[in-house]
Amino acid sequence: MAETTAAPGPDAEMSGPGAVSAPGEGPGAGAATSSPGHAAPSVLEVLRGLGSGPRGLTEAQAEERLERLGANTVPDRRAASWPRLFVRSLRDPFTAVLLCLGLVSAAVLAWGTASVILLLVVVSCVLRASGEHRADRSMAGLRELVATTTTVLRRTGEHGKAASREVPVVELVPGDVVRLGSGDLVPADVRLLRASGLTVHQAALTGESAPVAKYADDLPHPAGGGLFEQPQLCFQGSSVVSGSATAVITATGAHTRFAAAHGSISGRAGASAFDRSVHGVSWILIRFMLLTPPLVLMANAALRGRGLETLPFAVAVAVGLTPEMLPVLVTTCLARGASLLARTHGVIVKRLPALHDVGAVDVLCLDKTGTLTQDRPVVHGTLAPDGRDDPEVLHWAAVNAWWTLQLADLPTPDALDEAILDAADEDTLMAYDGTAAVPFDPLRRLATAVVRTPGRLGTHTLVVKGDVEAVLERCVLPEDERERLRDLAAGQADGGLRVLAVATAERPVRVRDHTPADERGLAFLGFITFQDALAPSAANALKVLTERGVAVKILTGDHPGTAARACRDLGIAVAEDDMLTTDRIDGLTDAELADLARRTTVFARCTPEDKARIAHALRTAGHTVGFLGDGVNDLPALRAADVGIAPRDAADVTREGADVVLAEKDLTAVAHAITAGRHASGNIATYLRITLSSNLGNVVAMLFAGLLLPFLPMLPAQVLVQNLCFDAAQLAFAHDRPHPSVLGRPTALRPRDLLRFITGFGVLNAVADLATFGVLAVALRGPGNVDDEAVFHSGWFTENLLTQALVMLLLRVGRGTAERRGPGPVARAAAALAAIGLLLPPSLLGSWLGLTALPPMYYLLLTAVLALYAVGLLAVRARYERRYGPASREHLAAHEMSHL
Repeated sequence: MAETTAAPGPDAEMSGPGAVSAPGEGPGAGAATSSPGHAAPSVLEVLRGLGSGPRGLTEAQAEERLERLGANTVPDRRAASWPRLFVRSLRDPFTAVLLCLGLVSAAVLAWGTASVILLLVVVSCVLRASGEHRADRSMAGLRELVATTTTVLRRTGEHGKAASREVPVVELVPGDVVRLGSGDLVPADVRLLRASGLTVHQAALTGESAPVAKYADDLPHPAGGGLFEQPQLCFQGSSVVSGSATAVITATGAHTRFAAAHGSISGRAGASAFDRSVHGVSWILIRFMLLTPPLVLMANAALRGRGLETLPFAVAVAVGLTPEMLPVLVTTCLARGASLLARTHGVIVKRLPALHDVGAVDVLCLDKTGTLTQDRPVVHGTLAPDGRDDPEVLHWAAVNAWWTLQLADLPTPDALDEAILDAADEDTLMAYDGTAAVPFDPLRRLATAVVRTPGRLGTHTLVVKGDVEAVLERCVLPEDERERLRDLAAGQADGGLRVLAVATAERPVRVRDHTPADERGLAFLGFITFQDALAPSAANALKVLTERGVAVKILTGDHPGTAARACRDLGIAVAEDDMLTTDRIDGLTDAELADLARRTTVFARCTPEDKARIAHALRTAGHTVGFLGDGVNDLPALRAADVGIAPRDAADVTREGADVVLAEKDLTAVAHAITAGRHASGNIATYLRITLSSNLGNVVAMLFAGLLLPFLPMLPAQVLVQNLCFDAAQLAFAHDRPHPSVLGRPTALRPRDLLRFITGFGVLNAVADLATFGVLAVALRGPGNVDDEAVFHSGWFTENLLTQALVMLLLRVGRGTAERRGPGPVARAAAALAAIGLLLPPSLLGSWLGLTALPPMYYLLLTAVLALYAVGLLAVRARYERRYGPASREHLAAHEMSHL
């Protein structure tokens, strides 16, 4: 018989609900587990600890336990409400800086400045909260029930007869005895009482692609084996592939292993790449803003005898340094990218900042199964005993698979049989008439079909297929030949292939049933080998990721040879020193592991802790790490990475813990997400570089002008209007198309690079502003003109907006791409900004702001200044790009990738 049974004995049942403890709190919790290397607790011990028996619970016991222990549901992680998301948005450093400036402006009675700044804060928070709220609603639509109903044994009374009935999964309690069949989802954590040919798919928990054999015998499990490797236990979140079983529930609801992993998601370990970048840039701004007002006040007090009347101007200068539109632009860029991904590729970004982090990823860690390969094997080839290809091996393996499926009443073939039937010729199968079958059993590790062979009256053929060792020991072979065949199979396995052996035997026709005892005296036919089917899009996606400067690390629990073969088939060059098993990293420090991880492509035999440690080591070494996983065992690594990525059909808890959710577990979708992230991040970085360098130049010029002029160089209201015009124009960067060079490398807001850029170009901008002072002095020479504040303010106002429009055109990252099809959004915004600079001063609104018309001579001289400024910008930009630009960074990236 293929069935394994662990009978508890007649005295196993204990009446009374008081005998059961909440799982994890009493004897029932420990009854189902044991220390590695020791025998698991017997069924009798488990049932006694749970206060149950082989006939299950009474209805009264079940109702009492349900009331006391609660429903069998995984704790729901409630999405944050829209108001909570709005308040959370205020914690963004840029937003907090703006909020402080708005409050300071209100304190010095600069109500216009305060109103505009606070309005921008509100707009930014509304956009961010709305985007994340939409993502939460999309995630709610992806949530799936673990199971709906299950078959349970219940009794009406203490001495009543146990009867099977369907009950909702939420009503199950510890001690319930349930029946499982092929295709069922395991409704809770259970301990097997009886099992017949049971195999379970627990990829959602462990990431294993192949079904795992389970049986009820109380046998010791190997030392070092994890909880999920114990054959007597099945867990919520797994599914039955084949066979049937009766089991007692040991844990429900929040006490299951599935729920324990669900509750372990308490936030990402450490700040993300976006958080680190934002904080670095924020502190640069804060330092400048804290330094600027005191300098303005002290300089004006010391050299011009002005007092607190310059405080509004000092605040306006600080506001002028701040990119007021930054929170709005950041949120708009990220929200547009996230919306486009969801619409076109089915990718949901749960946290908007995670889109930036995806764009900054330079190392992507992933499992092999389901990503590089599909969750199904395919036939690789066949081997006769002499090592040559032999189609007869596939033929007889297909006969075995077909008639075992038909005669053993299996609902579907297992993955290996399905691969055999896909590769075989169906017509040849119809030439045989099957008479009996002994299905596969996890202990026997064989499947046997008995068929009538055409033209052989009175003789049946036994076709046996299964584990190499199990088949060889039943074959009539000399010991040295058996050893040679073992070595031949081992060589195939070391090459990353799965191997089954096939043998036959002739038997006379008989009436009595065939049993496993008939599987002896076999004639060995050969081996059939399997490899994982490659994901159709994996090769192209890997090529795209490489072009994007992303190093792929494969972290798998599989045999290293299996992982290496998949890599080779996909065109990934994996040398011997590029691959290691994780037992070699146990004694390494984090620094040593980080150095080793940079040079290693494949990590085999990974445990969940190994995956998390590798991701953490790469992250601490300065890399931005993405991790793609779908099982509960991937949760530690998802949290250790900068970006956690999961497919839609991942385990519920894993999907909840991810930052990005894919429609399918497909590397192509990851490549699309990376492209969208770099698109958004490139536009944000361009905005920061242009805005801050221009603002810094203006602030420096204002400081000098304040010391050189007998009046304020610009009124606070004029400073505010100028900033608003410039910032509104820069919103066009949210709709810009970046240069292809931006998409070819990881994007990150690096504070040092940003400070270097804004310092160099800010000084150049300040020089242009100071040159404008000379132009004004020449153009306005005449009685009373030089001291005309309104004319000076108007001239500088016009020059500032024109130089800022010039900077937008010459320093943008996407230059020369969209313009080929006509003016892009940035070009149109720059033109509008220049028009405001020229038309506002002589207008009625300009006179209300204290501006006035300018003489024609000023425009002629200003044209010369702007031409020289444009030449200077182009020269400095060319020098900067030679030293720090894409070509230089790509050379550095290539050097880095050679180590990765």
